[in-house]
Amino acid sequence: MFPRIILTLGLLVGASSVLCQSAVAEVAVDAALMKVLDPDADGTVDLAEVKAAGAAVFKKLDPDNDGTLDAKELSGRLDEAGLKAADPDNDGTLDMDEWNALIEKDFKAADPDNDGTLDEAELKSAVGQKLLLLIA
Repeated sequence: MFPRIILTLGLLVGASSVLCQSAVAEVAVDAALMKVLDPDADGTVDLAEVKAAGAAVFKKLDPDNDGTLDAKELSGRLDEAGLKAADPDNDGTLDMDEWNALIEKDFKAADPDNDGTLDEAELKSAVGQKLLLLIA
């Protein structure tokens, strides 16, 4: 009986770790992505380029064209806690101003050297990946 319980617990822990890992998708930072994010081809992405990419993603995520993104539209990009933190008016949605504020906050977090640009290494970091979920 005891070995069966241990085996079951082991399988549950293993399955949950696989599910958790697959839920956090990593955005590949490659030449194709950099071409989209870095139109001036200087090898880095600045805040204006990030906001432009973010605006395109916002438009794509807003199929009802109501100018806001709700939890369903943000699915996979921002969890419930992230939405709540980025929603100062507490209406359960993000408008373009709130979206841009979130992008700017995540941009600054991904720029530890404070040079105002993100290179490929910074985009590959954990905070860079969080930003990429909003703009790619």
